[in-house]
Amino acid sequence: MPPPRAPGHLFDALVGDANGWRGRLRFLHLVFALGLLVAPLPAAAQQPAKVPRIGFLGGSAPAALAHSLEAFRQGLRELGYVAGQNIALESRWAEGRFDRLPALAGELVRLRVDLIVTAGTPAAHAAKEATASIPIVAAAVGDPVGTGLVASLARPGANLTGLSDITVDLSAKRLELLKELVPTASRIAILWNPAHPTNPLQLRETRAAAQALGITLQSLEVQRSGELERAFAAIRRERAGALVVLSDPFMLLHRGRLADLAANNRLPTMYPWREHVEAGGLMAYGVNLPDLFRRAATYVDKILKGAKPADLPVEQPMRFELVINMKTAKALGLTFPPSILIRATEVIQ
Repeated sequence: MPPPRAPGHLFDALVGDANGWRGRLRFLHLVFALGLLVAPLPAAAQQPAKVPRIGFLGGSAPAALAHSLEAFRQGLRELGYVAGQNIALESRWAEGRFDRLPALAGELVRLRVDLIVTAGTPAAHAAKEATASIPIVAAAVGDPVGTGLVASLARPGANLTGLSDITVDLSAKRLELLKELVPTASRIAILWNPAHPTNPLQLRETRAAAQALGITLQSLEVQRSGELERAFAAIRRERAGALVVLSDPFMLLHRGRLADLAANNRLPTMYPWREHVEAGGLMAYGVNLPDLFRRAATYVDKILKGAKPADLPVEQPMRFELVINMKTAKALGLTFPPSILIRATEVIQ
């Protein structure tokens, strides 16, 4: 007979005679009960965390903002978000038709996205009108206070914040640079879209600068692609010596066509963004759009972590770029003066 075990031993207390079937049965019951205590929780508790859904609303088209979209995705990746893995993106594009934006914004709201990122002022307005509860990050807006998107830059209020490209404030500088390149131009045409919320503000600032420079402005409204040729025909009739194109997703979408029309009419043209110059335009002065979209990812991150748009100040750019196209200048018979070349941040050959 084996020697007795010390009183209170767990095995004896629960099993008793280890050689008896009752003891073994009680032991197995205990093992089963303990297994239940340490077993994994039900399947419902093991479900993966919810993947945030980000809506993206743009007034132009993906191809027009290819570099900016990649910069936005890169910004998200740097913060640990990878589309298709731990974040989902739902994109809607108006293809230059701003009248489509309200319906597209409504689609994103019905999808119950967690946040909406907008490209351009028209898209930001459409998103804000579509929802007062879903957070909105405006990646590039011209004058968020002047167009009524936010109460102030420091305290936006409501559900929208983001980054401004301050394009209205740059309007006068663009005209001054163009006049510096073409000092003999006393009449300059200006191409603008009345459907864009900041274009009337840009036009106002450009007119004030034109008056100070002794320039006569020829105002031309364009909202549809079929109106571009008609606008350039009017420029030829009035013999304008140069052209300013205001910042607008529609103009960006048709940047290649604009560059061709300007070249065919031998018209020195100032644009708002480098993308125009990369498409063959003469020169551009403004912000770097990919930089703004990369920064927009930081707003997405903060909001997904609990920050409220009303408490996130609207960011303004600190750096601007002057991009010129030497090939286009040569085709137009123009020579950039040293005063412009020295300020150029990039020269495209």
